[in-house]
Amino acid sequence: MSDEQFATASADAAQTFPMQCSSLRKNGHVVIKSRPCKIVDMSTSKTGKHGHAKVHLVAIDIFTGKKLEDLSPSTHNMEVPNVTREEFQLIDIDDGFLSLMSPDGSLKDDVKVPEGEIGSKLQEEFDEGKDLLVTILMAMGEEAAISYKEAPKA
Repeated sequence: MSDEQFATASADAAQTFPMQCSSLRKNGHVVIKSRPCKIVDMSTSKTGKHGHAKVHLVAIDIFTGKKLEDLSPSTHNMEVPNVTREEFQLIDIDDGFLSLMSPDGSLKDDVKVPEGEIGSKLQEEFDEGKDLLVTILMAMGEEAAISYKEAPKA
């Protein structure tokens, strides 16, 4: 009998998981240049007699919006980020940061107000006194507010 010890981790402990390149799909997620991205286009090219099929990926960084590309053999594994979305109730906007309350009542105040139109509309509707729910996207240790909606009236 062996005395080997195996460490276990919860499912959300890993920031990424491997997936064979040929199994990736458009609108799915992938890590390119250490950034979590959403695949917007992909094409497979068959190569010569002894070559491997290559997959050309075009993806958008889910936090910065930058376009990234990668070329990889279809048989190779690529990292896929664990991406989660969660809705929080907006409590306050202070100094460029959102003060949010999770469904279990814990407070979160380390998410920046989103830039551009979403951020300004969010601020405007909050100033009007609307009760808002903010959707936070989380992947690879980063978080960003990606959308919001008015909370349903109780």
